[in-house]
Amino acid sequence: MISGGWNRREILSAGGIAALAGLWRPRQVLADSTTQQPALRVAHLTDIHIQPELEAARGFAQCLQNVNAMEHRPDLILTGGDHIMDGFRQPKERTARQWDLWQSVLKQENGIPIRACLGNHDIWGWDLKKSQTTGTEPQHGKRWACDILGLDRPYYSFDQAGWHFIALDSVQPSTYFDTFSAFLDDGQYAWLQQDLASVPATTPVLIWSHIPICSAVVNHLASRASIHDDSTVKASHLHADSLKLVELFTQFPNIKLCLSGHLHRCERIELKNVTYYCNGAVCGNWWRGVNDGYAEGYALLDLYADGGHDLRYVPYGWMAATAS
Repeated sequence: MISGGWNRREILSAGGIAALAGLWRPRQVLADSTTQQPALRVAHLTDIHIQPELEAARGFAQCLQNVNAMEHRPDLILTGGDHIMDGFRQPKERTARQWDLWQSVLKQENGIPIRACLGNHDIWGWDLKKSQTTGTEPQHGKRWACDILGLDRPYYSFDQAGWHFIALDSVQPSTYFDTFSAFLDDGQYAWLQQDLASVPATTPVLIWSHIPICSAVVNHLASRASIHDDSTVKASHLHADSLKLVELFTQFPNIKLCLSGHLHRCERIELKNVTYYCNGAVCGNWWRGVNDGYAEGYALLDLYADGGHDLRYVPYGWMAATAS
């Protein structure tokens, strides 16, 4: 057995011995995982970007096969947004084809309950010109994705196995930054305050969003005119209300961790008693191979009754196609 509950078969199914060498395995375990079973095992699959090209549907199928075949199979899948590719700018026919692929692969390959949050690529038609939309279509914006994913609205909460889960909607329209920015609008922020206040102080909380609330990776993605100039972080790369949310979270010590994706890279930040994870992408470099050293994969997360957790990043062994 490997420390943390993985046996040899699970490691090999994650992509072989080579994958083990690249296993990203930060730990934040309050429970004694050698003697205590997790209350819940969760797989975090983000940035799938399913599309007809680059064998993306087959790659997503392989990822789901890997997750579902584990000896200790996850109880729950959290998807982190960007289920499809570039719905912002795609006409209705192509968007429909991608959502059809998403549903078909899920039906064939997955037997685990899924909870989802939205990503920017899931939103249909905000670029009116390229998507050939008017903005008045019933499925325009976030509605189509919500309908496919079974959501009444793009932010919500639920309880499972003694944990409280909160899905946030990171993506808001903007006329200044590539048609969207990352923040919570006033209504969602007020709802979040109320939801957190309603959770018993003894109940651990997990929050997940598409775009990171906190990130160090964005510093490497920031632009600057020269080494002497201030760097500029894109408003679409990081929550603009990061400070506001971090300060809100300090009022609720039972918030244990926040998950995100969007950057297709892995990182872990400890800030004011909350652990922030950005996890790598199921699609890697948009189905064109490894992205900046991070293989195609997903995060496997064990949650314990006392609020402890154990997270590891799992490459699932996908070999990218060489042509579209």
